Amino acid sequence: MSLRLNNARILITGAGGYLGRQLVARLASRPDGQRPAMILAHDLRLPDTPFGGVEYLACDIRSPDVAQAIAQHGITVVVHLAAIMPSGKAHTRDFEHDVDVNGTRLLLEACVRHGVQRIIVSSSGAAYGYHADNAPWLTEDMPVRGNEVFAYSYHKRLVEELLARYRLEHPALEQVVLRIGTILGATVRNQITDMFEKPRLLAIQGSDSPFVFIWDQDVVGIIERALCDGPAGIYNVAGDGALTIDQIAQVLGKKTRRLPSWLLRGVLSILKPLGLTQYGPEQLDFLRYRPVLLNTRLKTVFGYTPTYTSAQVLGLYHRARSQQAKTV
Repeated sequence: MSLRLNNARILITGAGGYLGRQLVARLASRPDGQRPAMILAHDLRLPDTPFGGVEYLACDIRSPDVAQAIAQHGITVVVHLAAIMPSGKAHTRDFEHDVDVNGTRLLLEACVRHGVQRIIVSSSGAAYGYHADNAPWLTEDMPVRGNEVFAYSYHKRLVEELLARYRLEHPALEQVVLRIGTILGATVRNQITDMFEKPRLLAIQGSDSPFVFIWDQDVVGIIERALCDGPAGIYNVAGDGALTIDQIAQVLGKKTRRLPSWLLRGVLSILKPLGLTQYGPEQLDFLRYRPVLLNTRLKTVFGYTPTYTSAQVLGLYHRARSQQAKTV
């Protein structure tokens, strides 16, 4: 796709989320002449403090208003960030599937119908699944096997299978699919950071539970490049290297609590129904068989080298959290 950013008419779904807010801010703050021709920011609700020069669309991703807006505003590029993140909130499995999978299908249909040139999708390393036979380092040519028992992972897999069909049937709609590792930033809050805030980090006997991290501003930069210059394709998004759960604990100045898998499964099966933890027994493999993303293709094909390694990202996150704690 040969399209200059200042000519692009961009729809960002899920623009009210953590990543979406930062992307909108980055694009809106570009100097005159380098800003996109249109930034249409979508989410369920309008923001309290909207950015100047940004149009807003408040509706459900499944609403026909999304397709109508794509047609009305002549959208050329879509950044699809809208998804239900694992957070322990009481969503039904059917609702999450409808938003994540059916919502994406409706968006793709609208893109094809109204001539969108490119869609950038925030997928996840979770799409590979959490399996004992995962390769030590996962590359983009390996199959997506998101675990059915873990809704977020399974829905990412289903979305990627849908995207694969669209690449065959609708090649005119270019795709940039970003399989993102664990995002850390100065203010990020998610299921992973909740784990890191505990007095001790939970570990499973016999598993190193390796993590890859990516700095939030690097993710924004990668999406910004994908808007026009970055080549279409599928890319793992992670900093160089990985850290075991013990290495993470050392950086955070904490210790680990190691439990056998059978005991942890039993404990979680009791505590989750009582509302005493957001983690259920189905997420045991989420802790035990972490997908470790190799970022070679991101650097050599897409042309973006993350600013920080996984270890450096964790260090930045820890220093930011420590500084915040001092000011409270």
